[in-house]
Amino acid sequence: MAATGQVVFFGKNAMSWRSKLLRLACGLGCLGVLYAFQKPFRQYRGVEYYNFELTPDWRDKSEWTFARLMFPPGPNDGYRGRFDGDWRQGLSLWTQDYPRADRHFSQAVRRLTRVNVRSVEQPVSLEDGDDVYNWPWLYAVQVGEWGLTESQAKVLRDYLLRGGFFMADDFHGNYEWEMFEKRIRFVFPDRPIVDIPDNDPIFHTVFDLDDRFQVPGAEHLRVGAKNPNDGGVGAHWRGIYDDKGRIMVAISYNSDLGDGWEWADSPQYPERFAGLAIRIGVNYILYAMTH
Repeated sequence: MAATGQVVFFGKNAMSWRSKLLRLACGLGCLGVLYAFQKPFRQYRGVEYYNFELTPDWRDKSEWTFARLMFPPGPNDGYRGRFDGDWRQGLSLWTQDYPRADRHFSQAVRRLTRVNVRSVEQPVSLEDGDDVYNWPWLYAVQVGEWGLTESQAKVLRDYLLRGGFFMADDFHGNYEWEMFEKRIRFVFPDRPIVDIPDNDPIFHTVFDLDDRFQVPGAEHLRVGAKNPNDGGVGAHWRGIYDDKGRIMVAISYNSDLGDGWEWADSPQYPERFAGLAIRIGVNYILYAMTH
């Protein structure tokens, strides 16, 4: 697999940049102090991609890096029995779409914003000391099959209450929702999970995203959804807020935005899905860095 494929971007319905950039500059001002403490980049073997090239800037420090959450498998992990090694060494569910989605999306953020972006991702473990606090935006895939532990959840809660942002993606249907909710309740047992209203700033930070729709994974294009007979039809954009009204956890339920990023350069993957996935991701990043 090429380290970075050509990503096609669609439309230019971005809001005026002047006020956005001013606010972004303020948000980025404090990030420079984090650079010296970020752990070095390391590649892991993924469940889909085993060999991939390094990009020229893989050693660079940057304003934003795609931070991917590493997590242990849950009881319904789809790879259970196929990959039974140490999840801390890769070849585990957290590597779904990795690193292709990460690098395609990083390229998109570089092209669609003025944020300084590193081309390679950063896998982050909640068991790795204070490392998570160096990455203001954190992403996890297939969180309907994760096995987040209570001790890991305690670290994630502290990270989020200190200003971190967590994007939970790619889980579908009632059972996977139940498994996600069980684990996210380890993080915030008392905070409600709510539908994010259309007028929330997260949908208007860069792009106006009033027209949102379900983004299916590449394997489910024909049906249009994963688990369609178990509540998997219909996109839901949900969140968990802090006491000041800031979204700490952004949840894309019944959508696979990671596949939208992963296959953004594929003629077989519809551009409307890739375009929406990229726009939502860009908004979430800029929101996380300015709120």
